[in-house]
Amino acid sequence: MFTGIIETMGTVASAAQEGGNLVITIQSPLSSELKVDQSVSHNGVCLTVTAVEADRYTTVAVAETLEKTTLGALKPGQEVNLERAMIFNSRIDGHIVQGHVDGTGRCLSVEELDGSWLYRFGFSSDFAGLIVEKGSICLHGISLTVFDITDEAFSVAIIPYTHAHTNIQYIRPGDRVNLEFDILGKYVARQLKR
Repeated sequence: MFTGIIETMGTVASAAQEGGNLVITIQSPLSSELKVDQSVSHNGVCLTVTAVEADRYTTVAVAETLEKTTLGALKPGQEVNLERAMIFNSRIDGHIVQGHVDGTGRCLSVEELDGSWLYRFGFSSDFAGLIVEKGSICLHGISLTVFDITDEAFSVAIIPYTHAHTNIQYIRPGDRVNLEFDILGKYVARQLKR
């Protein structure tokens, strides 16, 4: 479990295909604090640490993960949003995030305002029932509040701190992002279907 509050960014040191999997090595200031078997959110995707060495660690994304997320497009030198699993004896500053990406969305527009940024993202209408005005969404691992929603798009406002400390600063129109819809909405939607 995560909160969607990004701790730091890491840099992809390598991303190598091994069979149907992608083995990813990340250079990060968090590396020295990690242990094998820990969960880390990478652009919103929960992956298990498989090796740690000095300022780098390795993780593996399987075919299912590569099919549903943007991780398959990672290249050396790219910045990745990182968050370690939450500790249950502290505040949850974002919202409950599982690191189980539902699908991807596409950046439709970026507007720089006077001191903040307005991003608009498109997504599959299959998820329209899981998003509500002023509700939460996890976008590339970042807990954000959505507004101006339709069945196929939503907007988010980005404060300077989030812009400077996450890889949203690199997202441009046309770029794909990982989306995880609010877990509470998913459970409510499932119960209503039944």
